[in-house]
Amino acid sequence: QHSIKSLKAHNFLPLKKLLFFSAVILAMHACNTIDVYEKTQPFNRHEWPGNNKPSFMFTITDTAALYNIYAVIRHDDSYHFNNLWLNVTTMAPGDTAKIQQVQLILGDNTKGWLGSAMDDIIEHRILLTRNPVALKKGAYTFTLQQIMREDPLQNILNAGIRVEKATQ
Repeated sequence: QHSIKSLKAHNFLPLKKLLFFSAVILAMHACNTIDVYEKTQPFNRHEWPGNNKPSFMFTITDTAALYNIYAVIRHDDSYHFNNLWLNVTTMAPGDTAKIQQVQLILGDNTKGWLGSAMDDIIEHRILLTRNPVALKKGAYTFTLQQIMREDPLQNILNAGIRVEKATQ
């Protein structure tokens, strides 16, 4: 013997399941079309040797958008320098590799570290482009090489690339 209340609740159960699965499918689809790429590579013993050149590959499909490209660096509080010099090699679709020497400012003597800190780990997301850039359709590869005098570079946890659509 079912009450009217339990019958009404039972009739909505298929609808609730449908809504739940629709939300899950929508969320999974949204994850596949995310507008951001971010990947980092960890370094053993928190040392980044100059000959370790992490590479990051991503594909651009939306050529109407403009993009910001960031270097992502994580280090611990005992990192010895306020900056980090990198060779950033970019391989665009149908193009030759382009190498850019970049100085990332990680801190200064008055403000301390410029990134966001959690305990003794500092994370930096530093723009590699002054303005948002248009990217061609296809696969891109970015390679990072530290070119500091200290080799291996101590107290670096990981390095990577972040690409996101510019907000207008």
